[in-house]
Amino acid sequence: MNTGSVYKYYSFKGDYHLQKNQSFYNRFLFAWNGLRSTFKQENSFKTEVVLAIVASIILFFLKAEPIWWAIFLILMSSIMALELVNTAIENTLDRLHPEHNPQIGLAKDCAAAAIFLMCVISVVVFFIFLYEKFNI
Repeated sequence: MNTGSVYKYYSFKGDYHLQKNQSFYNRFLFAWNGLRSTFKQENSFKTEVVLAIVASIILFFLKAEPIWWAIFLILMSSIMALELVNTAIENTLDRLHPEHNPQIGLAKDCAAAAIFLMCVISVVVFFIFLYEKFNI
């Protein structure tokens, strides 16, 4: 990930911690930059966005009740939020400790495992939805 890309939206004059007290607009730009950069550079995030769109289409055509839409939105946004956190962790650790280290590797693996766990839970919930919908 290009760590300097956020600077094109706002000049910190060398003091990155000043981001904390920026205007709402600038903070929005920081968040948007994170989403955009992650989408461009992380294949997993792209896949999750595509799967969320596919799942939305399936829910729409199967006329899912509002509770299923709410569950879906919570699960999909949780997966994508975890992917963003994972990307932040990986980029930070790669920057601070570029050489191979087993403890750094474990930290990255744990962050990836959190995403995997949410994906498994989402698949299980999707099958519960199908079971309820079709009384399989």
